[in-house]
Amino acid sequence: MADRQRLSNSGNPSFSIKKAVEMMYLSRVSSTLKPLQRSRFFSSNSGYDFSKAIQELNKEMESVFGEPPTSSLVGSIDNQSMAQDLESAPTNVTRSISSSGLTHIDSKGNAQMVDISPKEITKRVAVASCKVILGRKVFDLVSANQMGKGDVLGVAKIAGICGAKQTSNLIPLCHNINLSHVALNLTLNPLDLCVEIESEAASNGKTGVEMEALTAVTIAGLTVYDMCKAASKDILITDVRLESKSGGKSGDWLRKK
Repeated sequence: MADRQRLSNSGNPSFSIKKAVEMMYLSRVSSTLKPLQRSRFFSSNSGYDFSKAIQELNKEMESVFGEPPTSSLVGSIDNQSMAQDLESAPTNVTRSISSSGLTHIDSKGNAQMVDISPKEITKRVAVASCKVILGRKVFDLVSANQMGKGDVLGVAKIAGICGAKQTSNLIPLCHNINLSHVALNLTLNPLDLCVEIESEAASNGKTGVEMEALTAVTIAGLTVYDMCKAASKDILITDVRLESKSGGKSGDWLRKK
């Protein structure tokens, strides 16, 4: 219908019926290929024959016009080379992932939980931080400890510690590790009208505690929001980041100021 409408609205006399049907032919080619699932393109065992499908459509055009569609319509697509390019895509992606050092991805590009059995037990420490921007009204209420739900900073601190201990239940591929220490510090910043949150997580184990530290500040920030949302919906949780880590094969790391 869209093709017929464009034909009737066209003021160009050279816009022939044949050209309109050719456009509908293109639309049919598109609708024929569209339902194919992407995964079939990436399978070396794909049984779909592009050449056969196009040949059938060409015969249909020839039966209508007495000649096959022009080269300008069909184009010069090499279906075999296109299929080969698509089939090689997963290999290229896997190579890129492997070179980037993403250990949570296996050789086939699937997610996996890393086997840490061969790793050595070392002291692991991570520090993370975030900010919760309150605005003048909420900042004054928190400073005066006048929020309806009670002590905002005290509750958020406990929530952050609880969050760190639940990290492996929240992040699918994180290991369930034994935390030896979790500490949170929440400070009111009158210049930025915000709560600055910093956490430290520690463990003697085979994997790092970066996610535990990050989860701690994130849950603490969300708790601040929950405690204060009755006074304002404009509160912003921002700058969630790792500040430093130590221990493990990769050694120490410190964020540049």
